[in-house]
Amino acid sequence: MFKHHINSHHLRFLFLSLFFFFFVNHYKSSIFFNTNLGFCRRIRFNVNQIRSRMKMIWLKLGIIISILSVISFQLSESAVSSIDLGSEWMKVAVVNLKPGQIPISVAINEMSKRKSPALVAFQDGNRLIGEEAAGIIARYPNKVFSQIRDFLGKPFDYVKNLADSFYLPFDLVEDQRGAMGIKIDDGVTVYSAEELVAMVLSYGKNLAEFHAKTSIKDAVITVPPYFGQAERKGLIQAAELAGINVLSLLNEHSGAALQYGIDKDFSNQSRYVIFYDMGTSSTYAALVYFSAYNTKEYGKTVSVNQFQVKDVRWNPKLGGQNMEMRLVEYFADEFNNQVGNGVDVRKFPKAMAKLKKQVKRTKEILSANTMAPISVESLYDDRDFRSTITREKFEELCGDLWEQSLIPVKEVLSHSGLKLDEIYAIELIGGATRVPKLQAKLQEFLGRKELDKHIDADEAIVLGAALHAANLSDGIKLNRKLGMIDGSSYGFSIELDGVGLSNNESTKQLLIPRLKKLPSKMFRSLKHDKDFEVSLYYENGDMLPPGVSSDKFLQYAVSGLTDASEKYSSRNLSSPIKATLHFSLSRSGILSLTKADAVVEISEWVEVPKKNLTLGNSTDVTPNVTVEAARGSSSEAGAENLNVDGDTSSTSNSNDVEQNAVDTGTEKKLKKRTFRVPLKVVEKAFGPGVSLSGESLSEAKLRLNALDKKDAERRRTAELKNNLESYIYATREKLESSSEIGKVSTEQERQSFIEKLDEVQEWLYMDGEDASATEFQERLDLLKATGDPIFFRLNEITERPAASMHAQRYLSEIQQVLRICLWAVLSLRIISRLVNKCICPWIYWKHKFHLLEATS
Repeated sequence: MFKHHINSHHLRFLFLSLFFFFFVNHYKSSIFFNTNLGFCRRIRFNVNQIRSRMKMIWLKLGIIISILSVISFQLSESAVSSIDLGSEWMKVAVVNLKPGQIPISVAINEMSKRKSPALVAFQDGNRLIGEEAAGIIARYPNKVFSQIRDFLGKPFDYVKNLADSFYLPFDLVEDQRGAMGIKIDDGVTVYSAEELVAMVLSYGKNLAEFHAKTSIKDAVITVPPYFGQAERKGLIQAAELAGINVLSLLNEHSGAALQYGIDKDFSNQSRYVIFYDMGTSSTYAALVYFSAYNTKEYGKTVSVNQFQVKDVRWNPKLGGQNMEMRLVEYFADEFNNQVGNGVDVRKFPKAMAKLKKQVKRTKEILSANTMAPISVESLYDDRDFRSTITREKFEELCGDLWEQSLIPVKEVLSHSGLKLDEIYAIELIGGATRVPKLQAKLQEFLGRKELDKHIDADEAIVLGAALHAANLSDGIKLNRKLGMIDGSSYGFSIELDGVGLSNNESTKQLLIPRLKKLPSKMFRSLKHDKDFEVSLYYENGDMLPPGVSSDKFLQYAVSGLTDASEKYSSRNLSSPIKATLHFSLSRSGILSLTKADAVVEISEWVEVPKKNLTLGNSTDVTPNVTVEAARGSSSEAGAENLNVDGDTSSTSNSNDVEQNAVDTGTEKKLKKRTFRVPLKVVEKAFGPGVSLSGESLSEAKLRLNALDKKDAERRRTAELKNNLESYIYATREKLESSSEIGKVSTEQERQSFIEKLDEVQEWLYMDGEDASATEFQERLDLLKATGDPIFFRLNEITERPAASMHAQRYLSEIQQVLRICLWAVLSLRIISRLVNKCICPWIYWKHKFHLLEATS
């Protein structure tokens, strides 16, 4: 599936082949010339010249091998990653072409799991991420932060309501942007959503690097299709804080489509496939069209597969956690009824955290069984809670959710105009699609006995994103090609505001239709001579990203047009001044005004040499000249200099005309010149969608770097503490179990060593609980200074017999090799003598005979 530009295995084979070829030729030439030197001189062979040529060949070969070795090494180190960041879980995949490793694989975490909790926790001054954070969520729910991906680019009120609805006891504060910040357990430090997401992404980057055994900077990060401009910008800023170069943000359904189509052939039949994804917090359905087209490749016609996203519809507030919350509410009511006395367990965060953790397991059991138990120890006030629930009751509690889950599929079909029998397959992805009732509702609506499950529900998206990362990287190329045509989830409109704008120019106009191909560039021109503002809107006010209340998301101030108009107003304008706006819709689905310039057309009379052309019917054609004004230049002299350059280029004609022209003086001609004056564009973002400022970004990087160093020191301390503890126990076992220890040490040495072990062990469990890494290392070195000499002697006495046998066997093998070599040398000498005495004279006299015949 993957290949280098130059395969490293092929290079090794090439090196060996070239080495063998040149060695054999050199060896054959040397024998021939040394044994038949007199004969060679007679037939005029120049031995020295041939040997010098051989040296030159070897020199060139060495240079080629060195260059190709460097290329091979660089390519073998190529690695990129993909990160599927969800509301609850994170998956990481790696594309690595290092020899001996699987080209594409899912990275495992420290618990050998293929997905990691997307959690960040702060406890007692330490930061915990992933599995470490998940281990304390039931005891400290106010210190473990979840669903942080869904907090990006959202207003504070939206995040507060979301956290309250899922009983998340976070200490939320509103920052100066109107967005959410989380205050940690020290009561002072506040982290933004971008910083928290950056911590999770950095954890994912570390998993990828540990898995690939090499540094990885480039990655593709997946996003749900309903992510708007603010969320996508926030995620890219979070990746920047994590030290990740984002090759692209990829819509989740496009990642699944890549994984689905990479190993299939659509040359015989195109097909429509619906990808239905219900995850933790959201649901969407995407309609994708798979087909093939023919193209020329190395002179041959080949078929290339491709897919195009035709439509995608979603419900960002419906997911697996909605089903879990129905169970949480049900069991909370049951527990309150059991306790009585007006107790409401919902008011106690720790109790709710325990209940939610057990409910998740109960829901998973119900997916495979018709009944499931739930048991929570010390749920509240040392009271245990135990109960059971049937699948039928669970389905009844979620009755309205089943119909809501069908809406994205219905909308996709209704907007596409396709019939059910035109859909080739409906592929299920996302953990919540394992619920039997959901599958039954989809089967009933689609009229199918079975749904399609050809791709991994958990890993299809991250594996497809890894394929996309490989395709975008410079060092890795896909051997199998699959074209991707993805589109923007939202349409965008533009509105201009300024003095002197006409009604048509100042009204809202469609700039980019929905599902416009990514990436794309477009421009707009208007006749205007005053500074103005550009506002960008979501096309449909009824279809906005979650938490967004206004369809306006960005505004630009375009200045410099008024100055340009005043500057050139005294010139002879051939047409009104125009402003051209250049927009870019990036591969990540982010829209921006990249640049703006003023277009000024001037007509001027200039004196040019008058020439009398001798060619008949000749016409003097004067082309228009376009001059790019230097950015920021406001001097008339600068523009005039550019004009002079334009005159030079515009008055040059072909050599044939110049040779047949006679200079008869000068004449005036009217010439048009076009100037493009760069305009200043200033972004005016507002609300929670405002990106972190440069100053805030720098401060965040410093804080995250400090946390990374502290985490590294904490891990090093834990590792050294574990090494010290392991050394003590392993040493005690050796001293007690080894029968040879008495031969290499005295009783006094052993007793002194045991006393030191006891002393360090007592310190380890008493005063050393909060010791630093340096202290653990010092005590370990102290013990090794006494123990290493003893164990070195012990290893010598135990391993000497085996080493002696190995040495004897090695010597006997060397003797056998020497005998074979001696026999080979004697055989070569005998053959060489036979050649000199028999074959060479025969060749000589045969050659002599032919010379005599030719002479006669």
